[in-house]
Amino acid sequence: MDMIIIQIAGGLGNQMQQYALYQKFLSLGIEAKLDISWFTREERQNGVYAKRELELNYFEGIEYEVCTAEEIQSLIGTEGLLGKIKGKLLPGTKKIFYETAMYHPEIFELRDMYLCGYWACEKYYEEIFDLLRGKFHFPPSGNLANENTAVKMQNEESVSIHVRRGDYLDAKNLEMFGNICTEEYYTGAINHIKQIYPEAHFYVFTDDEEYVRGKYISDEYTVVYWNKGKDSFYDIWLMSKCKHNICANSTFSFWGARLNSNSQKIIIRPSVHKNSQRLEEKQMHELWKKWVLIDNKGDVL
Repeated sequence: MDMIIIQIAGGLGNQMQQYALYQKFLSLGIEAKLDISWFTREERQNGVYAKRELELNYFEGIEYEVCTAEEIQSLIGTEGLLGKIKGKLLPGTKKIFYETAMYHPEIFELRDMYLCGYWACEKYYEEIFDLLRGKFHFPPSGNLANENTAVKMQNEESVSIHVRRGDYLDAKNLEMFGNICTEEYYTGAINHIKQIYPEAHFYVFTDDEEYVRGKYISDEYTVVYWNKGKDSFYDIWLMSKCKHNICANSTFSFWGARLNSNSQKIIIRPSVHKNSQRLEEKQMHELWKKWVLIDNKGDVL
């Protein structure tokens, strides 16, 4: 078969990363297809049910080739008892690659392989961002608040701030993602921007409007509150219209920064994405070359 199949799974930010990797393979002349079956199964990743949609389809005119069930089976075998027995007796028959590190350069040497992961690292597709900005085309929102705010953002030194709380406050997620984007992190990021652009105006995007309204109360802040439910998709579009971006440890805001076409942009992210990640400063600067890294104490690395 000589092709790469990439699983699409998770939320919108993760889907965009998996799609970006798909486009990277195509740009290298390597046949690739997407497996979107995760969204049609009740039992999802790790056996946990998740109410997720294939939000890639929200983008206008997005194109991709979907693999068949037979093509998946040819690489990873069948499910059920017989498939498990065959996998144990003949482990080489399963051609599946699991993401286990921040960056796997070896995947571009693979053929006939099923790739399972989130592929968040900037280095995977940093060379094709102009292509990706054309692929991720947002249809008109129909909301004048979005259109008017986008125009305003372009006419000032606008900066997006993404504050993610919501599901990150759940006990399990808090252990994994908590104490990274602290108040000190955001203060350090804001101060870093203001040292260069004292006149900056900050647009705060969040899933906890009440919380941010109590934190960001001066005239230099605007809380973006009107994109709810499926329309939250347009928050990425608005983030991309800002001239600079302060991200949470969230792929959702990573994509707001990535789609920002300002050649002079300052894009800031936390020094780690999750608490299980061991911080290696040299590696992070190499893999996220254009980003400013700030730790949970508010210090620039």
